[in-house]
Amino acid sequence: MSEIAATTVHEAYAFACMKCGYGWEQSYEIEHHVDVHGHAFVVYTADGERVPSPLSTPTCTNCGGHVVRIMRSGRVAGVQALLRKQQAPRAAEAGAKDRTVSTAATPAHHWRLSDLLHPFHRK
Repeated sequence: MSEIAATTVHEAYAFACMKCGYGWEQSYEIEHHVDVHGHAFVVYTADGERVPSPLSTPTCTNCGGHVVRIMRSGRVAGVQALLRKQQAPRAAEAGAKDRTVSTAATPAHHWRLSDLLHPFHRK
């Protein structure tokens, strides 16, 4: 046997591309191994496939850019939920005025990058 799996942990991260503004979240299984020479190494898997560490060179899944902010899990989902709450009263108001609101054209990542990064701004 060339390696021994020491532990496996589950972690999730939120990502925001600073080039195109796209946001997404991804969960990882992180396997900590030790080879026969006693050297530790880590293997990342996402959705059952081996992937490079998201912490070394993250790549935007939308535009392929490499200027990506990594945050704790839930940041992107939290901003999306907040925006949905803000849009609900507007949609109801628009419906009351006999205007139709199409949700099919709304992208899944419909949020402003500035909203996501607002907690990180220093005053």
